[in-house]
Amino acid sequence: MKIDTVDAPKTSIQVIERMVALLDALANYTDPVSLKELSKVSGLHPSTAHRILNDMVITRFVDRVEPGTYRLGMRLLELGNVVKSRLSVREAALDFMRSLHKKTQQTINLSVRQGDEIVYIDRAFSERSGMQVVRAIGGRGPLHLTSTGKLFLSVDEPKAIRAYATRTGLAGHNKNSITDLSKLERELSLVRSRGYARDNEELELGVRCMAAGIHDDSGKLIAGLSISAPADRLQEDWLEDLVTTASQISATLGYTGPAV
Repeated sequence: MKIDTVDAPKTSIQVIERMVALLDALANYTDPVSLKELSKVSGLHPSTAHRILNDMVITRFVDRVEPGTYRLGMRLLELGNVVKSRLSVREAALDFMRSLHKKTQQTINLSVRQGDEIVYIDRAFSERSGMQVVRAIGGRGPLHLTSTGKLFLSVDEPKAIRAYATRTGLAGHNKNSITDLSKLERELSLVRSRGYARDNEELELGVRCMAAGIHDDSGKLIAGLSISAPADRLQEDWLEDLVTTASQISATLGYTGPAV
């Protein structure tokens, strides 16, 4: 049954809703789509769909491939690129980080890689987090001693990991630090298989962390989301929430598939 008639009132909201219905319908097809099919899928009367499609062709939201067939237009890609350029991982992550902090009551960190270190670029925490903030925003930590750092090392080629070990000497901070290349390689293998990473008091005694990766629309690992907690309070139940939250942030950035 059609959701409109030729003579239905044409309010501004209705027009926008019908445009969106047609765009959503076009997005379901990889090949050009006929007016008849678009009318059927969108629920719009053929004359209404034809009129709106003509307007969207003029504004380049839709391309008319040949008489009676349509596909999404380049204007959408242009606007999408503008949105992408303005959306930073911090902006995308902030609300999700706050929600995860509210649920766990622990410190939530957002970190990126810079060379052989990670840099903490944002954090959600409160006095109820139960620990002092170990690294302030802008602070750094070695890749091999941090949960997020291990995520980044895990996507490096073996040759690059060995080069990192040579450059840094795998210096440790305490008795729990991984300072042996073979042990680090085994740890990174676990990270790859699990899809998340841990820091078991390797950077700071008394502090444990778990991290999950954030990917951009190309599948590239661009940041790590981690939970830091006193060693005796870190709960395994938080892991699922952490991974889910990182996935939600990735989706906001346009990530839709496996990491590359």
